Amino acid sequence: MFEKLLAMEQRYTEMGDQLAAPETVLDRALYAALMKEYKSLTPIIEALRAYRGTQEELEEAQALLHDADAELREMAQLQLEEARELLGEQEQALKILLLPKDPNDDKNVIVEIRGGAGGEEASLFAGSLYRMYSMYAEAHRWKQEILSASPTELGGYKEISFSIEGEGAYSRLKYESGVHRVQRVPETESQGRIHTSTVTVAVLPEADEVELEINPADLKIDVFRSSGAGGQHINKTESAVRITHLPTGLVVECQDERSQHKNKDKAMKVLRARLFESMQREQNDRIASERRMQVGTGDRSERIRTYNFPQGRMTDHRIGLTLYRLEAVMNGDLDEIFDALGAADQAARLAGQEA
Repeated sequence: MFEKLLAMEQRYTEMGDQLAAPETVLDRALYAALMKEYKSLTPIIEALRAYRGTQEELEEAQALLHDADAELREMAQLQLEEARELLGEQEQALKILLLPKDPNDDKNVIVEIRGGAGGEEASLFAGSLYRMYSMYAEAHRWKQEILSASPTELGGYKEISFSIEGEGAYSRLKYESGVHRVQRVPETESQGRIHTSTVTVAVLPEADEVELEINPADLKIDVFRSSGAGGQHINKTESAVRITHLPTGLVVECQDERSQHKNKDKAMKVLRARLFESMQREQNDRIASERRMQVGTGDRSERIRTYNFPQGRMTDHRIGLTLYRLEAVMNGDLDEIFDALGAADQAARLAGQEA
């Protein structure tokens, strides 16, 4: 591990010198690429140098253990024990920093929410989850935009797709794919009985055109009149767009914008993300020797979480996390959940490396 870290430190020093060179500053593309790599290495190098500092403290304490002054020896023993404990923590932190990074972590995301079992109540909860993720995005100053939606009369959604743009969006939201179960008294229930409904969430990393080239000949594009709210203009104009990817049979519709061009752009964004996710899933399936992450497998059929409103309880079944602050969670306070999922993911991957 430390040979690898020394090589990284040498590279880091070389990049620092290169970034300061006038010819690098003038080459915008080169400067941006180097700065991105430099920033990615910075936390690792800082952790390595902190580890070395602790090593020096440990050696100083060991030297003082043989001093003639008994009080000084006692202080050295305490310092030695503290340094050893800190050294173990710092080594573990370095191992985590050296874990292979998910190449999609820095990407923006497209989130798709669909009502499952439970009829109108499932649609209402789909709306609740959309609000939850929107509030989380807003708290992190991320940009959120609806790409496609099928609202219901009571204010829910049969399905809704939206994009979230922000630094590290995928790294935080990637664990949300799966079945979310809700237990509560529906607004439509007159007897006060608790119902159980489900909603499916899919989180897709946004793919750009460089990563995924789509042959225009593989696309069938239909335009039609929008349905639902929007007034006379939107209903009389063929602004809605349906794109079918012929090789896979994937179909994406978008009718939220009045402009056919904007609807097409949004539909292509969703299609590209779905194809990218499908391509990555096939690639992971082919690599039989690679351990699958224990958390965040992205299996949409897996029940990952229960929201129990009568008890004010949220339980994430993958890591056995239970929180009794459901109102805060539904208002977008999700960082404690995401931190726990990330830690469990890291622990599983470390165990896989050491096995």
